[in-house]
Amino acid sequence: RRRRNAGRDLHETAVNRRLGILISGGGRNLQAIIDAIQDGRLDASIAVVISNRTDAPGLERARDCGLDTRCIDHRDFATRERFDRAVVAELQAHDVGLVCLAGFMRLVGPPMIEAFPNAILNIHPSLLPAFPGVGAQRQALDHGVKISGVTVHLVTPELDAGPIVLQSAVPVRDDDTVDTLSARILVEEHLAYPAAIKSVLDGHWRVEGRRFVVFRPN
Repeated sequence: RRRRNAGRDLHETAVNRRLGILISGGGRNLQAIIDAIQDGRLDASIAVVISNRTDAPGLERARDCGLDTRCIDHRDFATRERFDRAVVAELQAHDVGLVCLAGFMRLVGPPMIEAFPNAILNIHPSLLPAFPGVGAQRQALDHGVKISGVTVHLVTPELDAGPIVLQSAVPVRDDDTVDTLSARILVEEHLAYPAAIKSVLDGHWRVEGRRFVVFRPN
């Protein structure tokens, strides 16, 4: 359950373990979550997989695993708010407790954040706050950093700026290209996302300002 205390959002016990996965493409992180559930690393179930693209290969991947899928095409809506509300309605119809963005190429607006406060996760291929937005691997190479990596964070209205749940570092090699760096980062993504989901679902954490803080239960 959740309760407010001194302005902090306390998550004292495990939350609803039904996941809603939002995708736009191939669903590789979706597959990592599926694998983690199947091999017992993650105690959760996937209630629904939603894509904003009818041609997203991840939808077929989900169907092949026997998962419930929906396509809500953002082009069918006059405004972003109406699209968001349609997605929220579908998530709520499936009794989703935690929303996971897995290659979902749409900004999440206020309707979804208000419906799922501190219950939307995103994964990003850099060590935020470095290199937010698209092309993070290219940004890392152009900047000449020696370390990049993966960040899983709670979603807030600001792009890639929510409280950080988990980070994993990936060294940048002198001979790296965007493709080689992206491939090594993706390996870490597939480990980090299920681990971060587990941390959120297990409870015993709170948000203090920009910080995701795990605490010991009394």
